[in-house]
Amino acid sequence: MHDAQHPFHTLTPNFIMDAVESQGYRCDCRTSALNSYENRVYQVGIEEEKPLITKFYRPGRWSDEQIVEEHRFCLELAEHELSVVAPIVNASGESLFHYQGFRFALYPRQGGHAPEFDNDDNLLILGRMLGRIHSIGSVRPFQHRPALESRDFGYDSVALIGERFIPQEYRESYEAVTSQLLQVVDEAFASVPQVRYIRAHGDCHAGNILWRDDAPHFVDFDDARMAPAVQDLWMMLSGERPRQLVQLAQLIKGYEEFCDFNPAELRLVEALRALRMLHYSAWLARRWDDPAFPTAFPWFNTVRYWGEHILQLREQVAALDEPPLVLL
Repeated sequence: MHDAQHPFHTLTPNFIMDAVESQGYRCDCRTSALNSYENRVYQVGIEEEKPLITKFYRPGRWSDEQIVEEHRFCLELAEHELSVVAPIVNASGESLFHYQGFRFALYPRQGGHAPEFDNDDNLLILGRMLGRIHSIGSVRPFQHRPALESRDFGYDSVALIGERFIPQEYRESYEAVTSQLLQVVDEAFASVPQVRYIRAHGDCHAGNILWRDDAPHFVDFDDARMAPAVQDLWMMLSGERPRQLVQLAQLIKGYEEFCDFNPAELRLVEALRALRMLHYSAWLARRWDDPAFPTAFPWFNTVRYWGEHILQLREQVAALDEPPLVLL
């Protein structure tokens, strides 16, 4: 697909500034693209004020109700003095704006760097922050946003790849390993009675946390959904099992100062990792008609990629057979 055929081709600097100025700001003609693929995000200079961050939402991904629900969650957290980068609300109480067929939101600029997950003191602080976020997230459910489940992240992802992307020479291997993987994922979820789903960040990796002034600032709630609490914790763990146990202990120590944690959810860590692996490949596949994706991910959809992906899925089946992490 050529650039001119993709909706994001419309987002020229003039278009971006016109959209921002439609909300009463006066731009100083400085725009710069930030690292984002699912949506398009820009820093826009504002005359005599600090720059703003502008997010243009990918057409067709979320409904207006789902986007507004994410915004309200962020604003609710901010009202409780939690350091999340929430959207700017205009005088009419709106945070989602429309301009010539696009939906966009405005955010204050927040500086910072990725947190050091190897730093135990940082993990304690992150655990406290997530405990506070989840204590608020558990008060009420999302009404419009979906839950993180194996049907959407797993089965639908596998169906898409199997139908349109997997090379013929790998088809049988892919079908066999994904069938086995999804079976053990479902068994893992079934083994945890009454998994509690709460409003969660959903994509809590280092790139979505900005560390500044000895504190974390959580950004980009675009993937927020109903999920087990452990979904926002497991991506902060790294290294071999002994190191992960130490990291987990620090996270939960801080977390439980503000919110109870169900240790049984630790049985879901590898199942959630498996679903993320399947969903990530399907995400790249679904976005392959966006010209930014072949440029940024040239290794995707090559024969080598699918061979390595199948090997990783087999390793994940083995990981699911290992004893789950435990609290020290």
